[in-house]
Amino acid sequence: MEGRWCRVEPIDVDLHASDLFEANSLDSEGRNWTYLFAEPFPDLAAYRKWLVTAMAGDDPMMHAIVDLRSGKAVGVAAFLRGDTSNGVIEVGHINYSPHLQRTVAGTEAMFLMMRRVFHELGYRRYEWKCDSLNAPSIAAAERLGFQFEGIFRQAIVYKGRNRDSAWFSIIDTEWPTRRAEFERWLHPDNFSSEGLQRTRLLHALVEV
Repeated sequence: MEGRWCRVEPIDVDLHASDLFEANSLDSEGRNWTYLFAEPFPDLAAYRKWLVTAMAGDDPMMHAIVDLRSGKAVGVAAFLRGDTSNGVIEVGHINYSPHLQRTVAGTEAMFLMMRRVFHELGYRRYEWKCDSLNAPSIAAAERLGFQFEGIFRQAIVYKGRNRDSAWFSIIDTEWPTRRAEFERWLHPDNFSSEGLQRTRLLHALVEV
């Protein structure tokens, strides 16, 4: 999945692990891992071992997000819990390094994955779930046009505590409007020569 700013491709441990570990190391306090199931990794060998395990099956389908300017992998996202009989799939395991956070490439990566789900694979429903305490993830879901559906109390246990999960979704009937807005926002005319956006991605896409 390739755009103007990034490429989203299945993780190849030999190709991507070193770049990802280096990019994640910029998060010196390990804040990105607060709401992930793993903890920060002490060295590249440990991170490679974890990636090998994560890539062992067909679900989740882990992807690297490659910055086209640098050619380096700077983030991770996955498709998971694909239910083809009901046309439902989820995006998760999202870990944006400081290189990718609050960038056009980060937004474009999510658009490319949505386009694959709805336009190419024909799913009916795309889900986003996160810890109800994870304010940045909730804000990202809303900005990207996901509809809030509620809190699932004590949905899982991780890192020694209960997690209430916030659920969001986009459905196929909403996709054409979302797609048009992403394409408008990502168009070169929406950015200055310094790469600054002229208009924001509209929160009005989320029905209330």
